Amino acid sequence: MLELSAAEARRTVLRAQGVLGAPDRRAGVPGVLRSLGAVQLDTISVLARSHELVPFARLGPVGRDAVHDAYWGRPFRAFEYWAHAACVLPIEDWPWCAYRRRKAWGYEGWQKQSSEATFAEVRARLADAPEGLTASDLGGAKKGGPWWDWSDVKIALERLLHWGEVVCVERRGWRRVYRLAADAVPAELLEKEPTDEECRAQLVAQAASALGVATRHDLADYYRMRLDAMPPAIEAAGLVPVTVQGWGQPAWADPAALATPPRGRHRTTLLSPFDSLVWDRARTSRIFGFAHRLEAYTPAPKRVYGYFTMPLLAGGRLVGRVDPKRVGTTLTARAWLDDASARPALDAALEEAAAWVGCDSVSLTLLAG
Repeated sequence: MLELSAAEARRTVLRAQGVLGAPDRRAGVPGVLRSLGAVQLDTISVLARSHELVPFARLGPVGRDAVHDAYWGRPFRAFEYWAHAACVLPIEDWPWCAYRRRKAWGYEGWQKQSSEATFAEVRARLADAPEGLTASDLGGAKKGGPWWDWSDVKIALERLLHWGEVVCVERRGWRRVYRLAADAVPAELLEKEPTDEECRAQLVAQAASALGVATRHDLADYYRMRLDAMPPAIEAAGLVPVTVQGWGQPAWADPAALATPPRGRHRTTLLSPFDSLVWDRARTSRIFGFAHRLEAYTPAPKRVYGYFTMPLLAGGRLVGRVDPKRVGTTLTARAWLDDASARPALDAALEEAAAWVGCDSVSLTLLAG
């Protein structure tokens, strides 16, 4: 069995995630989405929303129009669905979500909250609107209570989306635009119906490609699949078993990741907490020796670092934390460095981020860790 040092495994992971080596600028943001397989969505916006920060971390200050066009432009190249969480996925991955769509049919809880008449009305309205409709167009997403207090229409839309009758391939002002899948998904993709086993094998192969080296839990977590389904999926995906120094768990690698040694320039950048390089906290700790957690939902007095603290990546390591905020045209930031020698990297990352979001100055407060 192939043995990898911790450093070899880390570099393999970094290359697989697109932050080691020359970025493929010709492929641009669509290429980033294809290589990662899934880009997580979230409503929080500090420097920018997470789905914008992910390509920025790999390509540098790519225009936001290019990001949005890659996800929601024409022709449709991506769709939204549940993967690691709510994510943007390449449109060609539509067939591989079939097992999840079939599973959604068996879940009765949501159906009981919305009448068959509402489902019929939503289907009819969307059939008459091939350009799509938002929940507001259909009568509103909320009942008037908290954000999860959905209206009957919103419940029906989300159920139809999970079943695959409806798809979201566009957003307008951050609002989902719903279409009948037949109006947006290419027919050759819509007609494919792989088995559950084929779906899992393909998604495990894609997870391995995006992760480089991974444990069984890592592979399952990428697309939130069942852990007990991993052994046959790993075998079907043709992954290579490896041991990694210090991991203490069996691991597997994408064969392509082992074909050539990972070399090239390391990216220096701030990472979204929802970036696939760090979204699994246990994996992040194992690979980088770096403990990080999102504190956005922690009461302010109990936060250790900040609302949307971003790990600082430099030299292939996570070397600090940054709590950024835009104040007018100034990017203000509190930062904590694990290594004082990373200060030039911190300055470079802040200057690049500031220019990207339209700030003309940086105000930094460096704090003790």
